[in-house]
Amino acid sequence: MNFKLKLPLKLSFVPEIAIVIEIAPKIICLTAKKNYFCCSLTFTHKMKPNTQQLSDLTIQVRRDILRMVHAVNSGHPGGSLGCTEFLVALYQNLMDRKKGFDMDGIGEDLFFLSNGHISPVFYSVLARSGYFPIKELATFRLLNSRLQGHPTTHEGLPGVRMASGSLGQGLSVGIGAAQAKKLNGDNHLIYTLHGDGELQEGQNWEAIMYASAKKVDNLIATIDVNGKQIDGTTDEVLCMGSIRAKFEAFDWDVLEITEGNNLEAIIAGMTDAKSRTGKGKPVCVLLHTEMGNGVDFMMNTHAWHGKAPNDAQLENALAQNYNRGGEQDY
Repeated sequence: MNFKLKLPLKLSFVPEIAIVIEIAPKIICLTAKKNYFCCSLTFTHKMKPNTQQLSDLTIQVRRDILRMVHAVNSGHPGGSLGCTEFLVALYQNLMDRKKGFDMDGIGEDLFFLSNGHISPVFYSVLARSGYFPIKELATFRLLNSRLQGHPTTHEGLPGVRMASGSLGQGLSVGIGAAQAKKLNGDNHLIYTLHGDGELQEGQNWEAIMYASAKKVDNLIATIDVNGKQIDGTTDEVLCMGSIRAKFEAFDWDVLEITEGNNLEAIIAGMTDAKSRTGKGKPVCVLLHTEMGNGVDFMMNTHAWHGKAPNDAQLENALAQNYNRGGEQDY
């Protein structure tokens, strides 16, 4: 077994623990019941958490998002909450990641966040995947922090491969990385994430046309289809009709995950997407999510696209995502 946990390891001994095994100086935990967190809810590149651990981590990431945005009264909780399950599943189950971080990314799958305003979920998942210390989440949007409101690369934050403050650019970057992998004989995949409202940016469609024409078939572009953006629904702001039909017209292989906030559905759908790569077409996944998922008063509205909760709202939201009383909070 090739488990690697950061030492010294702090274990929380609770009734749900089934077995703790020590192998050389490494320690792993095997669970029999739910709600057990191994170490500080940080899983490294070689660990494969079970479904319950993924669910627990999802709740913890939601707590991180809410607390980060509340602390500075600024940020984008809605889309972050809507994509929490996806990014947890991507980093903890789906992507082939190697230890550490370098910008070349040779010999591993790469992810590019195009809709960079959902940085709270991105930062939380990166930290809890071992890229940088969890305590650094407390610096979100502060002066001189590496965790700016929109991800940047100039501060060298591990896990961030592109600056994504301006929408519509992530697919172009992802295509470049995918072609570089082909040139280098690297068989790993490129993943990108985009908002549905972001598709109103024209650069996306140049990239979509290019990817199919050049048979960039080691690319999986996921569209967060929540039907909402900063000023209202996507249909009200600029109706795009059928996104699926548009991608198919550009000769992409398209599949849909209708339960985009269900971990098992995401893993199954993305596993299907992976199986479609290498066949001459780029792959598009339409991920149907709910903006503000996991917090009842943030769901079914665009109002929380870019608004922070006040003290009472934060307390309410955290109570809905209790997760062992917040003992794993940063």
